[in-house]
Amino acid sequence: MTLEELGTVVAEAQLPSYAAKQIADWIYKKKVTSIAEMTNIAAVKRAYLEKHFEIGFTPPTSSIESADGTIKYLFPAAGSFVEAVYIPSDDRATVCVSSQVGCKMSCLFCMTGRQGFTANLTTGDIINQIQALPQAEALTNIVFMGMGEPLDNTDEVLKALNILTQPYGYGWSPKRITVSTIGTKGLKRFLDESACHLAISLHASNPSDRFSIMPAEKAYPLHQIISLIKQYDFSRQRRVSFEYIIFKGFNDSIQHAISLSGLLNGIPCRVNLIRYHTIPDTPLESADLKKMEIFRDTLNNRGILATIRTSRGEDIFAACGMLSTAKKT
Repeated sequence: MTLEELGTVVAEAQLPSYAAKQIADWIYKKKVTSIAEMTNIAAVKRAYLEKHFEIGFTPPTSSIESADGTIKYLFPAAGSFVEAVYIPSDDRATVCVSSQVGCKMSCLFCMTGRQGFTANLTTGDIINQIQALPQAEALTNIVFMGMGEPLDNTDEVLKALNILTQPYGYGWSPKRITVSTIGTKGLKRFLDESACHLAISLHASNPSDRFSIMPAEKAYPLHQIISLIKQYDFSRQRRVSFEYIIFKGFNDSIQHAISLSGLLNGIPCRVNLIRYHTIPDTPLESADLKKMEIFRDTLNNRGILATIRTSRGEDIFAACGMLSTAKKT
């Protein structure tokens, strides 16, 4: 719950208004797992709260660790399960959280899309992947790049971002949080209501190629997304990046890189080039590293900052595009 929603709760419980802030402190700062631990709330009022509410803290049911130190966790959520991934590195500790059980977008290269859509996660389901993570205290960054399309669940994701970034909640800097999207109808609202970083799943520089691997291109056209992004200031506090999986013989040529640089011309941004992680029964193949390096260098030489993202957790199906709970439900 947001502070405003907690205000409604304390009013119904006939508690003083300042109790909303006390409850928020217990949940988001002291991270209690039961209402009984809220010792500065009168016992009779705690009993009322326990009767009508719960903290919602649910530990993961299982985990699996990669050879590179990445850990994938399975969380109960929305009557099913979702996966979240903890990614440690030298100076960062990132959690990749999910926003839906499955996904409606049906991207050809994504295991979550192949799973289909089951349910939107609640704000509590989303926050729980962070608060109940065993390494929660070590986290430096949060990315909404797990299962689902975050901006197809805009209300709950924006509410989670509010709790994560506001002083009454976790007080995280928006610069430590990135939301990834293919660019749905919720994009404008996200840009207007959140200061968190944005990552656009692009994967092609022209509409026809993009549509062939991302059916949502029909409803959310590439050029409309780029046009909207150009209306916002990404030169200072907020960063926009573009995710580009490189597929062999599909989008990996120098001409593709030149086309991409033209599309992004005038946008202060970074392009993250991602190796394709093969999933079963898909005709797409991963481009070799040399091709990726030439693609990167072409973009950099044309004024578009580009880097090749290090692949993490592929051996445990935790890498980009590999999350799925279809067999666990």
